Parts: sequence; structure tokens; C-alpha cells
Amino acid sequence: MRNNFCKTPLWECNDELVRVAQGARPADLVIRHANLVSVTTHEVLPDTDIAIARGRVAYLGLGEHTAEHCIGPDTQVVDARGLYAAPGLMDSHIHIESAMIGPAEYARAVVPHGTTGIFCDPHEVGNVAGMEGVRAMFDDARRTPLKAMMTPPSCVPAVTGVEDTGAEITAADIADSMAWDNVVGLGEMMNFPGILAGEKNAIDEVRETLKADRVVTGHFPSPDRDRGLNAYVAAGVSSCHESGGFDEVLAKLRLGMYVQLRQGSAWLNLPGYLPQLVASGVDTRLCLLCSDDNHPHTLVDEGHMDRILRTAVELGLDPVTALQMATINCAQYFGLAHDMGSITPGKCADIVLLDDLEGFHARKVFIDGELVAEDGRALFSPSPYEWPDFMTHTMRLGFVPTPETFRFDACGRADGTARVRAMGIEPGDTLTRDIVVEVPVRDGALLADPGHDILKVCVFDRHHGEAGTRSQGFVTGFGIHGALAQTVSHDAHNLLVMGDNDEDMALAARTLAECGGGEVAVADGKVLALVELPVCGLMSTERVEVVAEKVAGARRAWEQMGCTMPSPFMTMGVMSLACVPELRLTNRGYVNCLTFEMESLLVE
Repeated sequence: MRNNFCKTPLWECNDELVRVAQGARPADLVIRHANLVSVTTHEVLPDTDIAIARGRVAYLGLGEHTAEHCIGPDTQVVDARGLYAAPGLMDSHIHIESAMIGPAEYARAVVPHGTTGIFCDPHEVGNVAGMEGVRAMFDDARRTPLKAMMTPPSCVPAVTGVEDTGAEITAADIADSMAWDNVVGLGEMMNFPGILAGEKNAIDEVRETLKADRVVTGHFPSPDRDRGLNAYVAAGVSSCHESGGFDEVLAKLRLGMYVQLRQGSAWLNLPGYLPQLVASGVDTRLCLLCSDDNHPHTLVDEGHMDRILRTAVELGLDPVTALQMATINCAQYFGLAHDMGSITPGKCADIVLLDDLEGFHARKVFIDGELVAEDGRALFSPSPYEWPDFMTHTMRLGFVPTPETFRFDACGRADGTARVRAMGIEPGDTLTRDIVVEVPVRDGALLADPGHDILKVCVFDRHHGEAGTRSQGFVTGFGIHGALAQTVSHDAHNLLVMGDNDEDMALAARTLAECGGGEVAVADGKVLALVELPVCGLMSTERVEVVAEKVAGARRAWEQMGCTMPSPFMTMGVMSLACVPELRLTNRGYVNCLTFEMESLLVE
């Protein structure tokens, strides 16, 4: 596979590396006396020297050997005595947009934590602004040292026929993107029902990716571990980050899939299967680590891949094995191990110097041999990106929300109660339950019942103006008084509004319509918190620290309104995610995500 992510291709500088390794030419940089984490042999090799030239490793001084012969008068020497030199950390599956910042600012947030490469699927932007929006994302990403490897979005929309998005991406678009110099695979194939049914566009997207000798990343949350999973893998999908338990992880590993073990801001999956995986003794060479979705406050307060490594080690995983999952395993899966994933001769000098293998605190971070972060601070500062107009004017509701907009017609039911279908939320998980609840009926309208934690939910198509459709439903599990609205509502990112009264819901919806999208909390007729996200209704133009503080204010508002769940913003945001069981609400109505049929609101 070609690779344009490195400072210098190996074919262009291999002769120089030969000379440096033998002392005939001085190195540009030598890191001395490090404890080298050898992910190729699962060892920690003490007092190792690393000589670097042209952005690549030329020589390792192991045992009694040193890199003194590589040091010339202009060679930069770094004393790493007492530190651990590990390959730069990689996130095998990430949606940058979930951090509510652009790619360049994302780089500034994560590189100081030891992250040197990410494999990103910009399907949030793709759903709003199509492939041109995806291109803009990577124009921004190129302005930083972070290696942002792209897997173009495969599912726009996520599941056909059940929602309306701002764009559509076809197999022809995927075929075109495979020629882009930053593409390494296909974004998560969420449309697993389409694959199993032989749907032409889904199958053709996979075919175009395989023809280009790229990998197809997956998303298979189905409980079917027999025919369905076999068929999905046989189609060419070779990884998955959606595993609910150890049995699912094991089933996928046994069929040859790479399993991306996930620990994001809201999807806290590692505790659910990692201890069993460790206890099983199963070979982990096909295991990768990923975050999938991170909130800005997670990046600012807790970290990125270093945070996931800490959690993995706390759960019993050997630290070197954990590092393999975040380095060499990841590089091997994406076909980049000839350039990345280990500190060995010829590889890119993507190196993080760590205090220890427990906290994984990064003291220095090098990308292609250049020092890019030190002691938690990025040494680069990209200027604000000039986003194109088509990405900053995406709120096209076609109407002004009023309290009457949120009236739920009881369809002739007499005053009293009515049985309705509702989404049951499980904190810390992407799954929902399909449940039936009773709600009050008054003056011909269905009402919320906050006393029993039953809230109203509406989804409005924000992409097609007056032609757009809207839907109504109910949800349990949030426990709030007031209303919340957001345009970060996977995957179509339509306007999602939830609350216990029509007046607050209308104010929340109007607030986001006026500011171009984002997240808002309203109670008793007052806006308690607002996070403005004017880029596609998904991303801010401000620094990550500023966005994190605004999100923290929104979190405090959630708590003030009565919610106790972790990362409720992300949990709310997947209520429209029509590719994950069991019940979801899109702008077209309730979707049964087991049968992929539409369901009614009222239950007879």
C-alpha cells in the first residue's frame, strides 16, 4: 500500500539509513538510554539507544551496543534515562466530530497524550455535507503533524429507507476516494443488514475497497454469531468495534476478524469483556484499541489513548500487550506495518517517551523524528481553519418551532392514559430497549410523565427545509425536568429534541435553529447552557479547552435538571442511530433495529 503519511518514503532515504546505521553518516537525532518497549517481541529492553535520520529509525543500540557511532557534531541527543520509549499510539477507530472540534484542533488535543496516528471515519460530516465536507476535514488535518489516516464513510445514510440525511455517498464515491492519498480503508460498514441482504450499493462499496487493496472496517452489533456473522466476514469486512460481551469478542476473533476493543467517553466497553479476555489466554494479535467517540472534556481532563491504556492495565491486561494493541496490531491491520507501529530500523520515528507503563504519561512525543509535544503541551498551534460556507449554514428547518409543534396527537384516545412505544436507555451503552409504557392523555394529546421518567422526543429533518419530515416518540432513563436539544444526533444529525413540556422544547429547538446547531439545555423557560457548533451543527471553531468548558457547563445543567448518567449528551445523540438495536427514532418515525421495519407510536 502506498503511504503518504511519512516525512520521507523509505525508498527515498534507505541508502542514508544504511550509512547512519554503520556510522558513516551522523544521525539527526539520537535518543539514549531508554527502556525500549519492543512490541515485536513483547519485551522491555533496557538502556537502548535509538538513532534517527530523515524521520526514520536507522539503528537500535541494544545490550552492550550503543549509538555513539551515530552521533556527529550536529546530532541532537536526548537523554531518556528512566523513561520508556514506545511506538506512537494509534486509535484504530475514531470520529473526530464527536469531540466537537475540527481535525487540526483535535491533533493539538491528542498528540501531547502520545497519539501519533488516528484512523478516522468522518461519517458525521459525511451525513451533513457529503464527500466535499469529508475533503475539507482532511484539508484541515494536513496542517498538523498528527497522522490522520482516513476511512471514508460507507453508510450515508446509515441504513437506507428509514431516515433522511443531508447527503448520500455511493459506491462510485467510494471508488473515487480510494485514489485519495490519505485513504487506508472503508469506514465502518454499519449497514450490516444491507450486506446480509446483498444490497447492491453496500456490496459494491466493499468491492471497490477490496479492489483497491484496502481493508473494510465493520460494525456488527447483531447477536447472530452464526450465519449472519459468517456472511458479514465472508463479504470482506475484517474488523468490528461493536461487541457487547466477551462471547461476541471471541466469536469474531475465531472467524478471523480484528476486534477493536472500545473505551470512549460514553461507550465504556472494556470492563465488560477485557478481564474475561485476559483470563481466557486467547491470542490477542487481532485485538486493537479504539475510542470511537470522545467528548472534549475527556480529551482535556483524562487523555486519549493513554487513558485507554491505563484502563486496560487496571483491568488486568499486561502493559506491553496493551501497547501492542495500540501500535503494531493496528499498523498490521491497516497494512502500514512496514512504516509504522514499532520502533525498529526503517520505520517512521513516531516515538513517545513515557514515565512508566502504568500511567502512560507522555514526557516527549516525536512524529517522524520531530519533537511535537512535551510534558502535556503541543509544540504546534494551527490557526483557525476557514470552513467553506456550505458547511457553516446547515440548519434548514423550514419553520419556526413553537409549543404547538410539540403537541402529540392522541388519535382520538379519551382522556386518561394510552399505551405507547418508548426507547429504554441503558447508561454507558449504545443499546436501547423497545418497551411499552403508559402516558397521560389530556385534551386529545399524549403527554410526558416526568414522575415516571417518561419524556417526549421529536426528530426534525434539518436538511431539506419545508420538504423535511418530523417524528414523535418517548424515552425513559434520563430523569430530567425541562428540555434538551442537539444536532449531534447520529447518524443523520437531524434536530433532536427531548423534554417534559412543550414550551421548553420549543425554546430549545429555536435556540439551535438560530445559532447553527449544537447542544442546549432549557428549564423553566430559561437557557441553562448552550454549546454552539456552527460547522455542520457538529463542530466548534474554538479551542478544545473552551469547548470542553462549555460542554462541562452543559453537563452541570444536565445534573441540575436531574440526570445522573455518564456522558448523557452522547447517550441522547444515539437515540436516532438506526443501525444499533433495539428501537430508534429518526425523522421518519420509530425503527425496529432488529427487523428494520417502521413501528407505530401508539400500541393497541
